[in-house]
Amino acid sequence: MTEFALDLNDDQKQVRDWLHGFARDVIRPAAAEWDEREETPWPVIQEAAKVGIYSLDFYAQQFFDPTGLGIPMAVEELFWGDAGIALSIVGTGLAAVGVLANGTEEQIGTWIPQMYGDADDVKVAAFCSSEPDAGSDVGAMRTRAVYDEARDEWVLNGTKTWATNGGIANVHVVVAVVDPGLGTKGHASFIVPPHTPGLSQGQKFRKHGIRASHTAEVVLEDVRVPGSCLLGGRERLDERLARARERARAGGERTKNAAMATFEASRPAVGAMAVGTARAAYDYALEYAKERRQFGRPIIDNQGVAFQLADMRTGIDAARLLVWRASWMAVSGKPFTAAEGSMSKLFASEVARKVTAQAVQILGGNGFTREYPVERMHRDAAIYTIFEGTSEIQRLVIARTLSGLPIR
Repeated sequence: MTEFALDLNDDQKQVRDWLHGFARDVIRPAAAEWDEREETPWPVIQEAAKVGIYSLDFYAQQFFDPTGLGIPMAVEELFWGDAGIALSIVGTGLAAVGVLANGTEEQIGTWIPQMYGDADDVKVAAFCSSEPDAGSDVGAMRTRAVYDEARDEWVLNGTKTWATNGGIANVHVVVAVVDPGLGTKGHASFIVPPHTPGLSQGQKFRKHGIRASHTAEVVLEDVRVPGSCLLGGRERLDERLARARERARAGGERTKNAAMATFEASRPAVGAMAVGTARAAYDYALEYAKERRQFGRPIIDNQGVAFQLADMRTGIDAARLLVWRASWMAVSGKPFTAAEGSMSKLFASEVARKVTAQAVQILGGNGFTREYPVERMHRDAAIYTIFEGTSEIQRLVIARTLSGLPIR
């Protein structure tokens, strides 16, 4: 087991500096344009692919970093550049995590490369879990997967919503109900290969923030996928469902479902996204406060501004520590006995909302205009307390873990 450390090693520092340079030189200059266009920034994704950032190899290197800090370090730097563009670059990772968390070795080797494509023909992937009536309440999921034994195919029907890259993805990972009687324990994840008939894009959402990231509904109408597209395979699913039925009869403890396994693995990474956005707003506000003069002196000379910046930096560093701890625990196989993953996501998300609002305040009227980037950062930060489990859901998870009670 790797010992926990608060300092990046030389290799990690080199990667961090490389990513920071890409975020500074490529992402930031394009941020305002793609925010206004509200379109997927394919040219930026392709640039990331050309230099090796948007690739399976780079993602795997960071994911399997024995310290656990590869992914949060990389994510923080990219989101320091711009949240919308960065989410377009890393959004495929959520689908990849879904396959890594639930798939067989053959499925991992087959489908994850197809999620990324290559530098000459970049692709993206989508993880589809939320539904119009089933967001935080995953037990209300209605998308069904029915097995056609004669053809060894699964037939999927339903509508997914809030899917990053939904409809434009080369590969979709879809969570569906296979046994309605088991509630959330009766869910499974499926690969929908490219160009599968019956899958279409529904409404594309016009969002408050992260507007360079494509978010849409995914409609599934008699979508047929081979039996081999069930993540984990039929045998593993049957064993899991049998255990769940036995526990249900005995009134035993819950088991995790496929979607929750993916979210648990990704929550510290969302916390790192929030840290990156918060840090970007803080950096800009700090420099602005040093240069902006009022009443004959820089505004940072005023305690009202200086103390805000002190609180901003303190919150950012504390959030990063929680993210790093959770990431290290995950890679070290330590159980989240106090819901440390949810803690990191909750705290970092709330810090990002607060810090970006303070940055707007420090810039005053300038901060309220699109001529300065903190306005965009403030809009972008709003998503962190909402997606992949709202702050309220994170608090519920933490409270249930701490108390051992089914708190509602």
